[in-house]
Amino acid sequence: MRDSVYLDFNATTPLAGQVVEAMEPYLREAYGNPSSLHWAGLPARDAIETARSQVASLLCCDATEIVFTSGGSEANNQALKGIYFAKQSAVPAPHFIISQIEHPAIQEPCRFLQSLGAELTCVPVDSQGLVDPAEIQQAIRKNTVLISIMHANNEVGTIQPLEEIAAIAREYGILCHTDAAQSVGKIPVDVDTMNVDLLSVAGHKLYGPKGVGALFVREVINLEPLVHGAGHEAGRRAGTENILEIVGLGAACALAQQALENTETSELRDKFWQRLKSAFGEDVVLNGHPERRLPNTLNVSFPGRDGGDILARLPWLAASTGSACHAGSVEISPVLAAMGVPTSVGLGAVRFSLGRTTTQADIEQVLEGLIQITGNSTGH
Repeated sequence: MRDSVYLDFNATTPLAGQVVEAMEPYLREAYGNPSSLHWAGLPARDAIETARSQVASLLCCDATEIVFTSGGSEANNQALKGIYFAKQSAVPAPHFIISQIEHPAIQEPCRFLQSLGAELTCVPVDSQGLVDPAEIQQAIRKNTVLISIMHANNEVGTIQPLEEIAAIAREYGILCHTDAAQSVGKIPVDVDTMNVDLLSVAGHKLYGPKGVGALFVREVINLEPLVHGAGHEAGRRAGTENILEIVGLGAACALAQQALENTETSELRDKFWQRLKSAFGEDVVLNGHPERRLPNTLNVSFPGRDGGDILARLPWLAASTGSACHAGSVEISPVLAAMGVPTSVGLGAVRFSLGRTTTQADIEQVLEGLIQITGNSTGH
């Protein structure tokens, strides 16, 4: 019986031990309402503000610019819908610009806003998953209110030229948002260096709990709240705060800040790719940018094969495939399709995303399993 191997850290991460320790007291203590000004409420309020500062420190912004949400999807919805409803009275048919490889948490809110009268442009990407800033500039209209381009792609890991894109947005007086769910905690994220106005964070992508996230909102930005009610989060997001998970997110961000300079994961990822090339030669293809990508992400295709079948034959391995079954037919992922990856190649895609607990032994076991089930090795 083989050991289980987890190489799906882009899908979700386990709770870090330090995060669990930080959260545990809030299962029993600090039960007061953070909005209450008495002895029971103040410790809860202090815990939230400490977490807010920890998130802000990782993003290099002011703590007052952090709004806690229920996750990355809500943060994205808050950014997109908040801008639409704040601008619609002054800008007829507000225009949004996104890329063709955005996460559904961006695409679907945009489709909803289209049903309300918004206009949308989806700019293409090249064969490595990169957005050309010139395409962004060409797509700008007089009624463009927001450009939203993900920082790093969840499937292939390609990191976008956000500084250039944000500079273009600023030149035209347009707001810029980025879905940074995959990048925060893996690479340095400085909102001032990036020059973005809004940025989304998902707790469970950086060893924090599921069900919590944050939205960076630059101080001068006016957003219509997504959730209306009492004046929580400085009036930006109603609802009594989830103290337990907010504390967990803060602890995860503090831990991530300490781990940013660690290169072990990227070195292991690169060794994995070299071993795959040695074993499979031309029968394995890299998807995404060879350099401008997340340090933990390796998306490869085995042309002529089915990625889903490969993973099904390795039941001890947790990884993701680049295809999805819809109504009985198998299609390559929209991300790979947008990159122009041929169907015969895209169907054989597998995303291996490594994490802090990944070992050399894990990689060796996966390599051995892949060679065994494919019966394909160059012997190099």
